[in-house]
Amino acid sequence: MDYKETVAYLFSQLPMFQRVGAAAYKADLSNTIALCESLGNPHREFKSIHVAGTNGKGSVSSALASIFQTCGYKTGLFTSPHLLDYRERIKINGQKVEESYVIDFVERMKGDMAALEPSFFEITCAMAFAYFAEQDVDIAILEVGMGGRLDSTNVVDPECAVITSISKDHERFLGDTLEKIAREKGGIIKANTPVVVGENELKVVDVLRKMAFDKNAPFYDVFTKSPLLQTDLTGLYQRQNMRTVNKVVDVLQERGWKLDRHCVEQGAMSVRKNTGLRGRWEIIGEKPRIITDVGHNEAGVQQVVDHLRKESYVRLHIVWGMVDDKDAKNILMLLPTSASYYWCKPNVPRGKDARILSNEALKFSLEGRVHESVKSALASAKEEAMVNDLIFVGGSTFVVAEVLE
Repeated sequence: MDYKETVAYLFSQLPMFQRVGAAAYKADLSNTIALCESLGNPHREFKSIHVAGTNGKGSVSSALASIFQTCGYKTGLFTSPHLLDYRERIKINGQKVEESYVIDFVERMKGDMAALEPSFFEITCAMAFAYFAEQDVDIAILEVGMGGRLDSTNVVDPECAVITSISKDHERFLGDTLEKIAREKGGIIKANTPVVVGENELKVVDVLRKMAFDKNAPFYDVFTKSPLLQTDLTGLYQRQNMRTVNKVVDVLQERGWKLDRHCVEQGAMSVRKNTGLRGRWEIIGEKPRIITDVGHNEAGVQQVVDHLRKESYVRLHIVWGMVDDKDAKNILMLLPTSASYYWCKPNVPRGKDARILSNEALKFSLEGRVHESVKSALASAKEEAMVNDLIFVGGSTFVVAEVLE
């Protein structure tokens, strides 16, 4: 198989949560442990930082990777989901894993895949571990896929655990209260290993603090007034993320990592360049200005809406699509009623029918037209918008991905 055929094989043969939802969720670590054992437990051969959370974990992971890379460390980065290319998930010093490695890895693991029937995420996680070990990275930044306690990444013993902001998302799997979700995210806390917790509600911090105490894990929490690093990442919410990053750097400096302040600041200002992170309040057009963002749960959408209020424009046009297992009601009620909407369905099995979405939106006085695809919705918005208008594209990572294509 060539690279395209290999990726198509992974998509078609293995259940992928981002595409099909609950059918891909594995509520234990047995497959990951078995895959790692088959590979010689590569996750034990490199240092790591483990990052969980509801929102911000991708930005925090990428910022930390950029900083370590700038400070001279050979740095692995494992994130999800990808936007345009599967290889975005596995990088070293900003360079995507080689196509040939993906092909060879899948070929040599076919027997294990047939025996274990792993999920898409489980095999990708194993691939990342193997690649980082074979390439002898100094450190790898590992972003949790979902939750924490039962996530495939949770077989590592990291230098530091990081938990960004926690809000309601994936409640079917993680729990229907913030406290329950916090316990799942806090499952990455390891004995005697420091944990940095980003800005959160007090009840969330209390849960995580107790979990850390029970494991004798040094606990560091981040406040609204904690020092932050300046960054090239746009979006008001990045201030919160960069306070968390700054605290992680402080903690790791205390543990002996050589992170010169000038390199740290330079790395924080070069995240996009060094890691290729996209879809975070990304400006993709001017006259009219077009902005896209992957925020897709209540907290993430609220951040988007808060940011939109600070933008300057004559009229606001919103291209919006969702997946069908999200609580659309609680998200739609956050959106501005003054905008013109262009409803669309992302091209994945989980995509929510745009007509159903439009009908639900009318209950919240959100008016617009239904479009057959994301691209046609954006094209219509461009046709109707004037040069001083603003077009925002969002609602789902998959909507953003189709626009960036």
